[in-house]
Amino acid sequence: MNFNKLIFLCLFLVTQLVVTAQQFETITYLKGDTSSLSVDIFLPDDKGLKDFPLVLFVHGGGFSGGNRTAGHVFAKAMAANGIACASISYTLSRKGKGFDCNSSQADKIYTMQLAASETWQATRFLIENAGKYGFDSNKIFLAGSSAGAETVLHAAFLDRNKMNLHSTNLPVSFNYRGVISGAGAILDLNMITKSNVIPCFFFHGDQDPLVPYDKGAHHYCPPTAPGWMMLFGAKSIHEHLLALSTSTQFYAYPGGGHEIAGYLFDHEQEKIADFIKQVLEGGVFYNTIHTKVKK
Repeated sequence: MNFNKLIFLCLFLVTQLVVTAQQFETITYLKGDTSSLSVDIFLPDDKGLKDFPLVLFVHGGGFSGGNRTAGHVFAKAMAANGIACASISYTLSRKGKGFDCNSSQADKIYTMQLAASETWQATRFLIENAGKYGFDSNKIFLAGSSAGAETVLHAAFLDRNKMNLHSTNLPVSFNYRGVISGAGAILDLNMITKSNVIPCFFFHGDQDPLVPYDKGAHHYCPPTAPGWMMLFGAKSIHEHLLALSTSTQFYAYPGGGHEIAGYLFDHEQEKIADFIKQVLEGGVFYNTIHTKVKK
């Protein structure tokens, strides 16, 4: 390789690194005494857009592992569709402890409450900086995979005034515009009422061995286990929303296991983008689609 070609290659690599570095901005949204939590913000590729929507993504990992980079593929796809995406870190309170049948029910509930509270703090930070980034704070959606899906479902439907573990809260008038749940579940369907219900998008495998597809014990723990706890999965929530006459989209994967939790975030993201756009256009839909993973 001659000298000129070597210089060109070096310049090309530097340019690629700069482009990659400029794809998102990392900012701390919550500072504690011993740690801090950050968010990676991806803005739409079309820089001429104004007042665009934003989806806040929460990664999976059993509340013990994973990180916000798990949302980057999804975030890039949203940016290409004119939708901002914020992929957040949250406290991995079960790291080194697990989140299975040997974890107490009280610990499990606290774990979900803490993650939901931190999601509210991330949302509050984003609302305060909406003008800086250009998105409309009235067009914020939640999305999550597995533990992240459990987090966003509870962030959407828990009573923020009673369940928030932080001293600051979201504006009383604030409501999320919708929720995207990949293999998630909720503790109690009665949390979702006519007064707080919002459009939802679900995808879940009907053979998921960890998070109930319909309703059942978390991890299918026996009633004698410390971690026995009932959960209501995508099918149950979808049917509950239908009874409330609320827009809901449910992709059911026959034979699918827990791997479905991240499928639409990493593949076929246009389905999620279409859901967001349809909600913002005021669309009404009650869809159940039985499908398979594309090979």
